Amino acid sequence: MILGLSFSAFTTLHVVISLVGIATGLIVLRAMLDGRHLGGLTAVFLATTVLTSVTGFMFPFNQLLPSHIVGLISLAVLAVALVALYGKGISGAWRSIYVITATIALYLNVFVGVVQAFQKFGALHALAPTQAEAPFVVAQLAVLALFAVFGYLAVKRYHPASGAAA
Repeated sequence: MILGLSFSAFTTLHVVISLVGIATGLIVLRAMLDGRHLGGLTAVFLATTVLTSVTGFMFPFNQLLPSHIVGLISLAVLAVALVALYGKGISGAWRSIYVITATIALYLNVFVGVVQAFQKFGALHALAPTQAEAPFVVAQLAVLALFAVFGYLAVKRYHPASGAAA
């Protein structure tokens, strides 16, 4: 039992939170590429992405795993994004810092999603059973390249109206 839920129910909750974080993050990233700020949806993206990492640490474990390291990095990046957005109002350099950290947080969530997809979906698992094979590496490099390009473009294009982060 985790938080009063069966292991299976908690796993489902964690996955749903993760998928909401990814979906809302993609919408927020698209808005940033268009130079727009989506206040409420941005809050949902950031909250669910924080919850994704936090709930990930609630699964039983005996040793530090790569997923825990990704979770710690994600939480650190999200802390900076939250300060940039809500503490500094994305003014001056904080605008770029927010865009970069929000994009990294979304990327890390998608990165873990790709890992999980290759572990859980038979066809993908057959292509890369140890996740050292070319299909897995190519998929992860493609995701990284897409987020690098979108992040760069978002930094250039995201100039919401004054007070948009409030």
